[in-house]
Amino acid sequence: MNNDFIARAAEIVKKNTVGGGEFTGQICTLSLIDEQGFPTMSILTPSESDGINWITFCTLVDENRAKRSIACNRASVCFGAAGYCVNLVGEIEVITSADIKREMWYDALEGHFAGADDPNYCVLKFTTKRYKLFMDGEDIAGIL
Repeated sequence: MNNDFIARAAEIVKKNTVGGGEFTGQICTLSLIDEQGFPTMSILTPSESDGINWITFCTLVDENRAKRSIACNRASVCFGAAGYCVNLVGEIEVITSADIKREMWYDALEGHFAGADDPNYCVLKFTTKRYKLFMDGEDIAGIL
């Protein structure tokens, strides 16, 4: 049953990332720890994913999401809608590699950045350590 749940969760994540080919625009939240040690949440669009293993987001280097990720790499990502909740807990890193930035770039970012080589553009890579999945009235939890 765990493998089936994980496969279904991976499909949910894929459909909700720009690079997944079927982007549904469903809300995704990213939770980080702020400067006072409190959790904060942001709604943002995931750019790519590998199932529930890792998810990337594109953001500004000088915004709170990147600064908080550098200060504390603990994070949580949640995809939720009627009938499901994919809650992932793990670690996040800020990536400024030009190759990765170009790989994660998508057209909708043009309104926020001067291009894939914009020095204020970075990629946040979230790597899952544990999960809690709820679908069709059942839930499971586990460690990756």
